[in-house]
Amino acid sequence: MKRSHREVSPDASGSNGASRSHQPKISRKIRACQECQSRKIKCGIEPGDVSCVRCQRLGLQCVVNKSLQTLLEDESEWKSSMEHKTEQLQFAVSDILRQLNLPRLGDLTPGTSTSRTSPSIDHFQERRSSRIRHVPHAVPMVREPSPDPTSRDEIEADKMAEAPMASLFEVTKLRNIRNNIHAPSPAPRRSMLRDDFLSQGKISIKDAEELFQQFKVSLSQYLWGGIALVHDNLTSVRESSSLLTASILAVTALHIPAKESIFEIAYSEFLALVSESLFETSHSLDDVRSSCIGAFWLSDVSWKLSGHAVRIATELHLHQSFSKVLRGQVEHFERAQLWYLLYVVDHHFSIAYGRPPVIHEDLSISCHETFLQVPGILQSDWRLHSQVAVFRILSRMYLHFGPDGDKALCEADFEAIRAFNLDFDAWRTRWEPRLAPNNYISSYPSRGVIMHWNFAKLQLNALALRGLSPRQAHLISDQRREFANHAIQSATGILALLLDEPSIRSSIIGVPLYLHTTITYACVFLLKVHLRWKAARLNIDIQLAFTLIERTAQLLASSGASEKHLAHHISRGLSSMLKKSRKGKLKCDPAQQATNLDMSTMPMFDTNTQEDWSGVDSGSDVMFGDVYSHFEQEFFPPVFFDMVTTQMPG
Repeated sequence: MKRSHREVSPDASGSNGASRSHQPKISRKIRACQECQSRKIKCGIEPGDVSCVRCQRLGLQCVVNKSLQTLLEDESEWKSSMEHKTEQLQFAVSDILRQLNLPRLGDLTPGTSTSRTSPSIDHFQERRSSRIRHVPHAVPMVREPSPDPTSRDEIEADKMAEAPMASLFEVTKLRNIRNNIHAPSPAPRRSMLRDDFLSQGKISIKDAEELFQQFKVSLSQYLWGGIALVHDNLTSVRESSSLLTASILAVTALHIPAKESIFEIAYSEFLALVSESLFETSHSLDDVRSSCIGAFWLSDVSWKLSGHAVRIATELHLHQSFSKVLRGQVEHFERAQLWYLLYVVDHHFSIAYGRPPVIHEDLSISCHETFLQVPGILQSDWRLHSQVAVFRILSRMYLHFGPDGDKALCEADFEAIRAFNLDFDAWRTRWEPRLAPNNYISSYPSRGVIMHWNFAKLQLNALALRGLSPRQAHLISDQRREFANHAIQSATGILALLLDEPSIRSSIIGVPLYLHTTITYACVFLLKVHLRWKAARLNIDIQLAFTLIERTAQLLASSGASEKHLAHHISRGLSSMLKKSRKGKLKCDPAQQATNLDMSTMPMFDTNTQEDWSGVDSGSDVMFGDVYSHFEQEFFPPVFFDMVTTQMPG
């Protein structure tokens, strides 16, 4: 039952002039709590205290009712404050509308809308210790005040379909739970120019401006036409997010020679800010963008950053933006774009690692081309959705064949491989002519489709050799040999395209990490087939393969990037592999062969052995799989090497 409230009205006297001048009788201020007042004893509450002495001693709830005088004073103060804030807000909105050449505030109607590799550990630890952090040892469980009784009658019908956690919040009123079920408001836009690492002089403004411009006209264009960058200048980025500033500067410095010192500073700052953001409850879209930018190029932390970005995005409910855009809510357009970018970065660092992706296929993914019919779509959206389309096929392939590298395919599985090959062919036919040249990166968008097509077919057809022992190479069926030859053809095609297509050659420094994985995988696959599968009578021209790998290593070495860039690591690794392959030096230790160790983690080449294996039959117990631990330490960065070798056959 609703409680009745007696209202104090200035018209209570009922007289004309008298009513306007009449003031209600104000009771004196109440200074005693309810407990003391009911017993008519003196209350010992002091100004500033939350409880009187008697209530503290007896453990009673000390409540002081506000008098009418206090209520009227509070209301008057609140109204004055709100009127002042409203005037400020109207002035600010009017100024924004004027600068954007939009109608005045009074002319707008409700329907009006507008569209639109790592530094030293000591350095990082020193950077972490120099900052004051908020690390929650224990999260307080704060209860929200009970709602006004009348609000319970205003619950919308569709609230019945809320997530189950919403019911828990409704019962407990714990704010900590509410933050997990409702999209938090974006972090307020505040100026960070006075206290960011640039204002502290760690990196000069001149250097930062240079790096930002380089990122804007080059690197961001490889992220599908700049979808991850919505700021026109460095000042705008700094005002919006120090995390985004650090990610842009770190990634760009990684691509420019003689910028290693700047990279160290920016990268350390970026990692520290990411660590701080893990326990924050309020995030912005720029937090998502910064993690995506870091994931695409920083090999040491790519997998961690992609997962962090997805978690933030789901807290912001970006996964719901697709449906809202289709319902005409154009303000969600940018958020839907960002969700598709997240889908791609998540699959870049899951499928290639042999890991299940975090973002699964829902309506926004299965019907992603519907988004391309929305007004305002640009060529950058077509490029991004071409990636969504190919990773849909790769995800189905991963789920069908599974991640177990020791499980060999049976003959019945080859029908599925044949079907997936047709899917990849159809994907190339559909998307290659759709992608136009870019002012900054030439014809890379359409030529990149061919690169991704070759890599997808390499991953698929290489499964024909997965889980098999080279000692049985002479027993493989014609059908299995057919698909293995398709994989060899795709690997060769990747390297030939890289070396012969100008737009691909010039983009070797700039493209995200996934393309470097593509190139390295193709090289290692060809060498591995040559060394282990001679008895299988596969169609591999090893001299051509050696030439392509050598030229690839030379191209990467001359790329002009910072010495910390992954291209230099790959170049040195491939050169070492090629040199040992041509000399015919391979470790062949029968004692090791009997240990039955994990083939995917054993050392590849032993620099101390001088054994000549050039005449060794591939059906013998020569353990090519024993190469990997050594490569991991000497030739490639550890995290990157995991990515290259996880899905290697045999």
